[in-house]
Amino acid sequence: MNQFKYKKSWTIWIILGIIVLMAWSSYNRLVNLEEGVKSQWANVENVYQRRADLIPNLVNTVKGYAAHEQETFTAVINARSKATGINIDPDKLDAEAIQKFQAAQGSLTSALSRLMVIVERYPDLKANQNFLELQAQLEGTENRIAVERRKYNEIAKLFNSKMRRFPTVLFNNFYGFEKKGYFEAKEGADEVPEVQF
Repeated sequence: MNQFKYKKSWTIWIILGIIVLMAWSSYNRLVNLEEGVKSQWANVENVYQRRADLIPNLVNTVKGYAAHEQETFTAVINARSKATGINIDPDKLDAEAIQKFQAAQGSLTSALSRLMVIVERYPDLKANQNFLELQAQLEGTENRIAVERRKYNEIAKLFNSKMRRFPTVLFNNFYGFEKKGYFEAKEGADEVPEVQF
C-alpha cells in the first residue's frame, strides 16, 4: 500500500512538472513573439516618420511654384501634424488603436494626393530636380510603408495564432497578453476606381 502511494505521488509530481514546463515554454514563446510585434511596429512607425519628414521639403518646393495654393499646403501640414501626433503604445496594439492610426495616416495620404494634383498644373515644377528627388523618395517610402505593414500583419498573425493554440490557450488567463490588431484595407478598396477622360 505504501509503495502505491509513493508511485502515485511521483506520478502527480511528473504531471505537475510537465504542466509547469508547458506553461513556461508557452509564456516564453509569447514573450518572444510580442517583442517581435513591438519591433515590427517600431519599423512601421519609422517609415511613417520618414514620410512625415519628407513632406515639409516637398511642400516648400511646391510652394515656390504655386504660392496661391495656400489652402492645400495648410491641409497637408495639418494632416502631417495630426498623423505625427498619434502615438500608440506598443503594448496596446489592438484593432481600435491601429484603425485610429490608419485614419490619421489616411488623411495625410489624401492631402498628399491633392498636393500632387497641384503639381500636375506646373510643368516647370515637374522638371525641377529637387522636386523629382523628393517625389522619388516619397514613392520609395510609400513602398516601404506597404512592406512594413505587411510584415507587421504577419508577425501579429503569428502572435495571435500562438495565443489560440494548445497548450498556450490553457494558460492565457494567467499571462495577460492581448490580441494584436491588423492593418486592413480601407473601406471601398476592393472597388475598381472609375476613370474618365
